[in-house]
Amino acid sequence: MTETPQYQRYCARCGNRLSRYNAESVCGACEVMARGQRHRPPTLPPDFWQTDQMRDALATWHMGRVFFAYRNHPYHGQQLPQELMGSWLGMTQVQISRIEKGSAPGQLSKLTRWAQILRIPPELLWFKLPDDVGTAAVSIEPTSTTGNNALALSRWLAGDGTGTPPISHSDDLERVSLALEDARRYFDGSVLEFFRAQLARCKADDGSLGPAEALPLTLAVLGAIRRHSKDVQSDVRRQLLAVGSDGAEFAGWLYRDLHDPVTATFLYDRAMEWAQAAGSLPMQGYVLLKKSQMAYDSRDAGTLLGLAQAAKEGPWQLPIRVQAEVVQQEALGLAMIGEPAATVEQSLGQAQHLLTEANGADDQGLVSYFNESTLLVRSACCYTEAGKPQRATELFGQVLADGRLSRRDAGFFSARQAKALALSGEPDEAATVATKSVAVARETRSERTMNVVVDVVRTLDPWNHRPNVRQLREALMPSR
Repeated sequence: MTETPQYQRYCARCGNRLSRYNAESVCGACEVMARGQRHRPPTLPPDFWQTDQMRDALATWHMGRVFFAYRNHPYHGQQLPQELMGSWLGMTQVQISRIEKGSAPGQLSKLTRWAQILRIPPELLWFKLPDDVGTAAVSIEPTSTTGNNALALSRWLAGDGTGTPPISHSDDLERVSLALEDARRYFDGSVLEFFRAQLARCKADDGSLGPAEALPLTLAVLGAIRRHSKDVQSDVRRQLLAVGSDGAEFAGWLYRDLHDPVTATFLYDRAMEWAQAAGSLPMQGYVLLKKSQMAYDSRDAGTLLGLAQAAKEGPWQLPIRVQAEVVQQEALGLAMIGEPAATVEQSLGQAQHLLTEANGADDQGLVSYFNESTLLVRSACCYTEAGKPQRATELFGQVLADGRLSRRDAGFFSARQAKALALSGEPDEAATVATKSVAVARETRSERTMNVVVDVVRTLDPWNHRPNVRQLREALMPSR
């Protein structure tokens, strides 16, 4: 009897013959390789990135399109599943799908991380990778002498005052050390004042040096308050939580500047919780205002306007200066939803009137940095949204010329001015102003500013052939 010949099968991946004992569709070597790829991306040849498909995707400055082109590259032999790419990048299939189909992601820390994991050549990216590929796009390790002193103090606080106090604070910290050891006996007004002073110091560092310098000590103070608030006497607890609420709101701002909205939202919620426990109505209203301002980063006009109006109409007993800031924020929301420019200007006029009344008034212990310069630059943002970029450009220029803004804020609002210039049809001036903002953003490590600059570059797409616009793009790229 003649034996029926068996049909020869081949590996679906490499094309080599399969053993007759192998019931799978791939050979053993390819199966091992596939198992490795489930944990990390494959090592790719240099020409992988030089195909028209990949170059076109990278030229869009849209990481979702880069993901799609990567998954559909002929090198793989078949389309890679979104689940597989998600496992490499620490995301779900749904998140990969949203990134591929949605608007271009703008958070530079995430873009950097994805580019490093996929090993995208730096010269093809539209943003600069950090010099050390093992670090995040924005580090919170301080670099200045001031930052190093603050870091030493933050480590001492995080350790509940154990060990030798930092030399520059040794006299002040004796009482703090006792309070961290026995909160019920030693937490008093002097310790609370020390925490307030450290938060004030962090706020000053933020304006001149950026969030990375201010964050370690701020978080250490918050950690000490969280750990010991349950152990102190009830009257001290309310005061301690009031300080903690102020610090949590400030920390939320720092993470907002680092463009980490998830952590910022968590800290704003913590600030609201502590403000409620402390019985501070003004701080509760102030946190609503800050959440409204964060909604502008994601261009969520409905949330922005709703929270601003809740801060305006609620029982918060806000100081007049903060009321002025709330009314200005409402004007921004009205501009974003398309209300007439006259309506927006009416609200801005109300904010100006309130701010004039606030001069010399008691701020009830709630520190607000809203002043004439702040009102002007935020009014400029309102005019940009209301379709009057020329007026916005004038206001930005007026404030930036007097030099009253902090280094970080000057860089941020210069980027906003560049956007208004681009919308006004002045591409060369817009590119020049934005290029200077890039340098300030890197110096202060403000991702929020960098994201505005990236938006400016997209607005300048029709003028890519102009030298100033090319120079701006090169400023965002790593050096060749």
